[in-house]
Amino acid sequence: MIDASITEHMQEEDLMRRSWRLLGLVVLAAVICLAAVTLLWPAVHEAEMAGGTDSMQETSEVQQPKPDTAEGGPQILVLNYHKVSDEFLSLAVAPADFDWQMRYLKEHGYHAITPDELYDAIEGTGTLPDNPVLITFDDGYQDNYDNAYPILRKYGLKGTVFVVTSFLGTRKGYLTWDECREMEKNGMTVASHTVDHKSMTDLTNDQLRAELVESKKKAEAELGHEVKYMAYPTGAYNLHIAQLVREAGYKAAFTIKYGGVSRKSNIYALERVPIFHTEKTNRDFVERIHYTPQFESFGWTKH
Repeated sequence: MIDASITEHMQEEDLMRRSWRLLGLVVLAAVICLAAVTLLWPAVHEAEMAGGTDSMQETSEVQQPKPDTAEGGPQILVLNYHKVSDEFLSLAVAPADFDWQMRYLKEHGYHAITPDELYDAIEGTGTLPDNPVLITFDDGYQDNYDNAYPILRKYGLKGTVFVVTSFLGTRKGYLTWDECREMEKNGMTVASHTVDHKSMTDLTNDQLRAELVESKKKAEAELGHEVKYMAYPTGAYNLHIAQLVREAGYKAAFTIKYGGVSRKSNIYALERVPIFHTEKTNRDFVERIHYTPQFESFGWTKH
C-alpha cells in the first residue's frame, strides 16, 4: 500500500505538472498571436507592393497611418535617409527605389514640409497640411544632389539635408556649398550635422560646443541665413548634449529614435523613421511608415 504522504506528494507533483503545462499553453498562444500580427500585416500591402520598383498598383482605398488623436495631436512622419545610390550598402537606397517611394508618398496624399513648418506645429503656432512628411538626409552626400534632388523635384516634394560642414567641398563624394545654395533656391533646406561627424557622447564639453557652434557659423556664412536645426551624428546624444544644442542657438534637433513626432516630443530629440536598403526595400518602406502608430500604441518607440 502506498503511504498517504507519498500519495499526497504525487498529487502535488501532478498538479504542478498540469500548472506548468497550462502556463506553457498560455505562453505559446501569446507567441502565436504576436507572430500572426507580425506575419500577416505585410499581406495587407502585398498586392500593392507586388510591382517592386517598376510598378505601383492602384488601390481602392488610401492606406496610410491613422492620426493619433491622443494628447499631443497627430503623429508627424519624419523620414531619415542617407545615400541615394546603387551602392550595395544598407544606408544606400537605390535611385529607382527612392523614385518609387516618393511616388508612393505623392499618390497617397502626403505633403512634404520643412523643418520650420514642423517646429511651428510642435509649438502650436502653425498648421500643417494633411498627411505631412518631413524628408531628411544625413551627412550631405553628393548623390543627394545628383539623384535624390531631381526625384524630389519630379514629384513636387522637398527635403532637408543635414551636412557635415568640414566635408563639403573638401571630400570626394560630398556636396559642395554651391549645390547646397542651388537646392535651397528650389525649396530644399540645408542644416547642420556638426563639423566632423564625431560621436557626440565621446566628446568633452569644449569639443561639443565647437562641433555645434562652428558648424552653425560655417553653414550660415555659406548659405546667407540662420541655421536653426541639426541632427546628431550616428544618433548619439543625451540630455546634457541636448542642452548644449539649445545653448548653441538651435531651435530643434533630430535623432534616429524610431517614431513619429508630436507636440509631446522633446524638441531637441525629435523622432524619425530610418529608411534602408533591404531585400524588399519598397515593401519595407511602406511597412515602416505604417507601423509607426501601431508601435507607439504599444509603447515600443521613443525610448
